[in-house]
Order: sequence, then structure tokens, then C-alpha cells
Amino acid sequence: MSTEERSELFEHFDFTASIGQAPLRVDKFLMNFIDNATRNKIQKAAANGNILVNNKPVKSSYKVKSGDRVSIVYTYPKQTNELIPEDIPLKIDYEDDDLLIVNKEAGMVVHPGFGNYDGTLVNALAYHFDNLPNKSSENRPGLVHRIDKNTSGVLVIAKNEESMTILSKKFEERDLNRLYVALVWGDIKNDSDTITGNIGRSLKNRKIMSVFPDGEYGKNAITKYRVIERFGYVTMVECKLETGRTHQIRAHFKHIGHPLFNDAEYGGDAILKGTTFTKYKQFVQNCFKTCSRQALHAKSLEFKHPKTDKLVSFSSNLPDDMYKLVEKWRNYSMNQRE
Repeated sequence: MSTEERSELFEHFDFTASIGQAPLRVDKFLMNFIDNATRNKIQKAAANGNILVNNKPVKSSYKVKSGDRVSIVYTYPKQTNELIPEDIPLKIDYEDDDLLIVNKEAGMVVHPGFGNYDGTLVNALAYHFDNLPNKSSENRPGLVHRIDKNTSGVLVIAKNEESMTILSKKFEERDLNRLYVALVWGDIKNDSDTITGNIGRSLKNRKIMSVFPDGEYGKNAITKYRVIERFGYVTMVECKLETGRTHQIRAHFKHIGHPLFNDAEYGGDAILKGTTFTKYKQFVQNCFKTCSRQALHAKSLEFKHPKTDKLVSFSSNLPDDMYKLVEKWRNYSMNQRE
């Protein structure tokens, strides 16, 4: 890419390495800062000359040092990156004039971001529905809240401005009930309990969240849980969110020593409990293949309808991958007791 071509590029991201930054590959450096980024997408951007360090294009193997200015540039302005309606099938569990309930599959990103400008839930909504409301300048029509890419389950979508305002306020004020089902590593001691501790961006890895129990950083977070079923080396729990922080359930259970099963970002993709027998290791590896993402499902939403003010409740059964995973552990646990 020539200097003239680079002068016509538009900056989408800009980061400066902090003082004392140890040398780190630029692809790994950027993954710490950009949501939904993958190493493959960043390496592709570098190969295309879209990653600059101190205004010069670098390869993905470049080692970022203290004080380096790292930017990502493209041929189009960031703010004019249009939302492209796409004919992506949606599982809609309920719809009326004011809202709809979408049952999101694991693997679908909720809204566009770096490396995910298409194929998202919002792209699908823009195709299937006209004139969905937008919050402020965000190009996320209908979106009131979100769940992680690899979390499945129910989401409420607003269909008009009034519903958007009322539903957004309910989420901000926690005037609703949200239940999740998770499979976590280990045999949790208490049948029910409350996990507390501020949650904020990890100081070591900006892509994940950490718990700061002393409250010196992050925002207040409260997760209540109860045990649904015990399988010895893993436990199925139901979680109720009293607050709504990014990765709240994943970070809180990691904090108490029970990461979600197969949660790669929080250490749950290793065999954390059990025996050293080869047969057991093979069993767990098969479980990882059965549910190839964190075992977390947004089970239900309950709130007062924005138009009628009547209490409404929507729920979703475990998706096939989590259902099969639970069955595998249930059978294993029963066989161990025989």
C-alpha cells in the first residue's frame, strides 16, 4: 500500500501502549482491546496493510513496545459504515405490536463490531423488520440489551420508540427478572448463595472482565444462584442477575473457583476437576466437542409489558448442544454411583 493510498484511509481504532508495556505481538495486543476481534481477523487486517504502528504498516508479528501508537485504518469512514440488512433466519418465540422475543443461537454476534460487520442479529432484524427504533446515535435498531456471542437464549427487541424507552429503563433500573442456566466446573458447596464483587475490565487482558472484591475498581455486581443438579465434577446452576455487567456470570463463577464449562476466555476449557484416567479425559474432551462454547443459556425474561403494564414471562428450553452435554454428565454421574 502506497503512502498516497494510506492517506485516503480512515482511522477506526487507535491505542497507545502504556508506559512499561512489555514487548507483545500486535495481534495479541489488539485482541486485548477490541471486542469480538479474533486473531485471524486481525492478522488478515495486518496482511492487507490496515494495521499501523506509529503511522507505518506492520506485520502481525510486530512487537508493540512502550509508547507505540497502534491504529487500524480502512477505506471507509467508521461512522458511515452502513448497517446491511441480511436475510438471516431468526427464531421468534413471541411478537406483538410493541416487542418481540428472539431466541438467539450460540455463535451469533448481537450487533456489528470489529470484524463482524455482517451476519449479526441486528443485520437480521434490519431485514425482517422496518422502522425499528434506535437508541441515540447507535446503529442497533430495536436492541434493548445483549448477550454474548457464544451464549444462547432469549432477548427482547423493541418495535417502537415508546417500547424502546420503557424497556431500556427497565434494564437500567433492573425492574425485571432474568434467569440463566449454566454448567460450571466443580461441586459447589452451597445449594444457593449470592456472589458479590465489583466487575471491571481485567487489568491484564482487556477482552475479559475481572472481579475486584475490595471495590477499588469496576462496578457493583450481584449474582444469585441455586443448584439445579449435581454431577460430581460439574454442577448445573440457575442464575438470577441483580445487576447486568458484561460477562457477569462468567466472571463471578471464575472468581469463586467454578468457571463455566468450556469457557475458553475464563479458563473453563481445561479439565479442572475429576480423575487422571485416560478414559475420563476422553469423556471430557467429547463433552467439549458436544458443547463447543461456554455452557451458558439465557433461560427466561419476566417484566411488565411496556403497553399493557401486565406481567409477561418468556422462557426458552436448553438448546440441543447444552441438553446433550447435561445428559452426558448425568449418565456419567449415574454410572459412577453404580
